[in-house]
Amino acid sequence: MIPDVRTPALYLDTSVLGGYFDDEWKEPTQELWRQMEAGLWRFVCSDVTTGEIEGAPERVRSLFLATFPPETLIETTDEMDALAAAYVAQGVVTAKYQGDARHVAACTASGLNLLVSWNFRHLVSVQRETGFNAVNLLQGYQTIRIISPMELIYGNQDENL
Repeated sequence: MIPDVRTPALYLDTSVLGGYFDDEWKEPTQELWRQMEAGLWRFVCSDVTTGEIEGAPERVRSLFLATFPPETLIETTDEMDALAAAYVAQGVVTAKYQGDARHVAACTASGLNLLVSWNFRHLVSVQRETGFNAVNLLQGYQTIRIISPMELIYGNQDENL
């Protein structure tokens, strides 16, 4: 089945795949998958994830293969590598966390505006999001949102608003 391009696309980083089986993050992560299966979202990731899951448990690799057919994988480009390097050069993340910068660059340069992650230290943070977006604007890209699955699926469920 070809996904409807009008359905909002979510760039998922590797932590979300691991969260599917993690006791602490399992419930909201699996709810995110149910919402995707119900047609609320399209999932996208990049070859950064492909490299990061090589050493992951078999169930994580199987989930990846079942969730991300080839047409949902973004191949990183020189443009994305340059953007990731700009994030590091501006101190948004250190070179040690180049993989996180590459996820953001793949999402940004692909024109997606939502990156979903459980990585609160290097990605899901107001300060980091502000830093990534400052570089994005300086480099001529749009801004993005970096959010956790919980914020995405439960963020607006207060019926008293």
